[in-house]
Amino acid sequence: MSTADDVSTAWIRRYHPAAQAGRRLVCFPHAGGSASFFLPTSVTFAPDTDVVAIQYPGRQDRLREPCITDIGLLADRIVDELIALSEKPTVFFGHSMGSVIGFEVASRLERKGVNAPHTLIASGRRGPSTQRDESVHRRDDDGIIAEIKLLNGTDAGVLGDEEIIRMSLPALRGDHRAIETYRGDPEQRLRGSITALTGDADPKTTVEEAEAWRRHTEGSFRIRVFSGGHFFLTRHQQAVNEEIAQTLGA
Repeated sequence: MSTADDVSTAWIRRYHPAAQAGRRLVCFPHAGGSASFFLPTSVTFAPDTDVVAIQYPGRQDRLREPCITDIGLLADRIVDELIALSEKPTVFFGHSMGSVIGFEVASRLERKGVNAPHTLIASGRRGPSTQRDESVHRRDDDGIIAEIKLLNGTDAGVLGDEEIIRMSLPALRGDHRAIETYRGDPEQRLRGSITALTGDADPKTTVEEAEAWRRHTEGSFRIRVFSGGHFFLTRHQQAVNEEIAQTLGA
């Protein structure tokens, strides 16, 4: 069953439907994030681009649905949605956990030969097979809130005030469990290109760890380092949008 190019579903959000657009940008949110994080991206690129933002279960209007705490299963579900879309030249953009989900979705779509992106833009995340021993999902509520505040850093307001963070705790815990238990295959590579974007003061990703994305593509690779922490992209929104525009036009 196909999904029309101007339709939103539980998983797929189109804030500015652009059925006649000749290209597509699929956006994957960070841990605890939602599709609406990419509303400004949609404003920027529609109507020339079909901007699709993925909405994971367990947040906003999907709050009553259980989170999917396995990256592979989450990727499988998203693939089921994306293969129902029309074929268009496509770029994936993911931030943090969304970078890994985008990578796994792209890999599955390449194997199926349907709707695979020509480029993955991986923002704010180390290469898939680069491991750290992390267990934020095992902390109590205050411990998770402390982690989110650390990641916000000087880019305050990314996830809102503490009351909003507390409302998001189930999604934050579930998403952290998913990404912290993920183990990437060192031999897994995309045929498409990868662009890595990273902040020079990100406590979750060093520049060297972001460089590790190079090992996961058979295509071209480039990296761009911005000033700032984990949510550098909010401070450098215009420059990040320029990166996306350049990739969409490739």
